[in-house]
Amino acid sequence: MSSLSRLFQYARRYRRDVYLASSFSVVNKFFDILPEVLIGVAVDVVVNRDASFLAALGVTDAFSQLLWLGLLTVLIWGGESLFEYLYQLRWRNLAQNLQHELRLDAYQHVQKLPLSYFEDKSTGKLMSVLNDDINQLERFLNGGANSIIQVLCSTVMVSAVFFYLAPTLAMIALAPIPLILYGTFWFQKRIAPRYAAVREAAAVISGRLNNNLLGVATIKAFTAEAFEAAHIRDASEHYRATNAAAIRLSSAIIPVIRMAILSGFVVTLVYGGHLALTGAIGVGSYSVLVFLTQRLLWPLTGLADIADLYQRSMTAVDRVLDILQAPLSIDYHGKPLPHDSVSGQLSFSHLTFGYGDLTVLHDISLTIPPGRTVAFVGATGSGKSTLVKLLLRFYDAQHGEIRLDGQDIRQLALTDLRRAIGYVSQDVFLTDGSVAQNIAYGMPEVGRDAIVAAARAAEAHEFIERLPQGYDTPIGERGQKLSGGQRQRLALARAILKDPKILILDEATSAVDNETEAAIQRSLDVVSRGRTTVVIAHRLSTVRHAHCIHVMEHGRLIESGTHDTLLAQDGSYAALWRLQTGERSAELA
Repeated sequence: MSSLSRLFQYARRYRRDVYLASSFSVVNKFFDILPEVLIGVAVDVVVNRDASFLAALGVTDAFSQLLWLGLLTVLIWGGESLFEYLYQLRWRNLAQNLQHELRLDAYQHVQKLPLSYFEDKSTGKLMSVLNDDINQLERFLNGGANSIIQVLCSTVMVSAVFFYLAPTLAMIALAPIPLILYGTFWFQKRIAPRYAAVREAAAVISGRLNNNLLGVATIKAFTAEAFEAAHIRDASEHYRATNAAAIRLSSAIIPVIRMAILSGFVVTLVYGGHLALTGAIGVGSYSVLVFLTQRLLWPLTGLADIADLYQRSMTAVDRVLDILQAPLSIDYHGKPLPHDSVSGQLSFSHLTFGYGDLTVLHDISLTIPPGRTVAFVGATGSGKSTLVKLLLRFYDAQHGEIRLDGQDIRQLALTDLRRAIGYVSQDVFLTDGSVAQNIAYGMPEVGRDAIVAAARAAEAHEFIERLPQGYDTPIGERGQKLSGGQRQRLALARAILKDPKILILDEATSAVDNETEAAIQRSLDVVSRGRTTVVIAHRLSTVRHAHCIHVMEHGRLIESGTHDTLLAQDGSYAALWRLQTGERSAELA
């Protein structure tokens, strides 16, 4: 399916707007051509007077004929202006509406894609598609679509006038048009892969810039400004080189079209003049043909530019629609899960999962009773965080199942499942809004009292009150104006405000100081009561009071029990405990 067909299929709801805008473009071009015809009629009046074309219609006085021509000119220009306004209004509104809806649809689809989709995708490239490529489509609809329609209309209308007035001259003068159209389509096919390379190069630049701006603190700390500037220079140079290859081809077509047009104009000027001199056609008809040749053929020099813009846009459209057609491997639909009906019992049965060929979980089976606090500990890469990702259905396991209150989570409505879970990760995501807006993230209907209560429960209220504008203080992109511990407390307050039946803490205290860890621990002791709490941690001190601690190693459960029980077993957990307490003793010494 061609790019245009894919776009037209997507924009089915806007077909009426497309038809109306196209109709206005056609009528506008009809009025646009008529002034050249009136010029020929005026010349005919001046030369032939009472024997002119208008005289045959009943207006014999030459001056009266000119007055009628003046009135017709006003009406024609008024009609042309009216329909220009209408087609501009329709095409531009269509461009705005379509790019708006396409961007929203693409973004909403991206949000539903599984995390596996993003493993091989650059954030910068996705941003380039969702922003630059959609803007490219808007630029085409703003002007390019109308230009294509009007060029085609000009060709048909002018050709009809030519064949009516001088069929022989029409055959010769319009001969370059098929060659011009063929050359334009040939050019379009050759230029398409080059513009695809240009869009990819633009996405690479966007990706590098996005990555560097997010990591500007690290770049400064390692004095890597020159190193990263060289990366951007290389990416920009690649973009310039790929664009230059496209420009070389697109620039060559315009001179070729210009020479083809010149031949048609010269034929009309010379051979048409000869026909007028010999009386084969009238002087007025000759004037009409000369002016119409100018009006038809010279705008064709812009056909290459239009085709260039069209091909850029269709390349961009393909990239956006490819995202929209990316398969959703995780089904969002399922049985509803009312929030108040969830008790929080979790059961993992023979769970096996891997990323590609790498298996990270091996036959995991365990049950977490409702209202209990359970911890998972182990070395990095042991599979602890993967369990959480499977519970949230960021991925689906290849084998085995996870049950919530006896129901397979794959059979539940995904939105309801995630609403029942509060998630606090090590890498806290905060928006560029106020403190209150970040605590109430995803819950715009909650009041200020509930927000303050959640902040108090997370022991964040005191530091928030010290901020310049309290709860209304903007915290900057990704919360840059706050410390790591403050960001973690806001994330915990957000989870508390959600009032989930299941609370997950994925390394939530691994990057905070001891004071913040103690504050978060005190908060957890309160908020974990009555809800199932899953804690993933490296610091064993944060999980020693859990009802059950599971020790993982290479994707397998190797030990389970309370803190005291595991110490008594003198296994892996006891060794980790001695290591961590020994390190702390050495630090104190």
